[in-house]
Amino acid sequence: MTAIAKNLEAHMEYPIVIEPDLEAGGYVVSCPTLKGCVSQGETEEEALENIKDAIRTYLESIEDLKRLKKLRTVEVSV
Repeated sequence: MTAIAKNLEAHMEYPIVIEPDLEAGGYVVSCPTLKGCVSQGETEEEALENIKDAIRTYLESIEDLKRLKKLRTVEVSV
């Protein structure tokens, strides 16, 4: 994990949605603020741990894209 991702992880909160998976069983969990960041687990606890890992991986991939100059971030005030 990059130092930036560790820093972001320590200081950010991300809303998640957790729902029972009626077809396969277990739970599906997603982070709506991070497009496509979805995971699952047999129990709610497992699903929550899995989404934490998915969020870390998502943030690391964003940092990788920035380093490769394939993505840039711009702060805007609203």
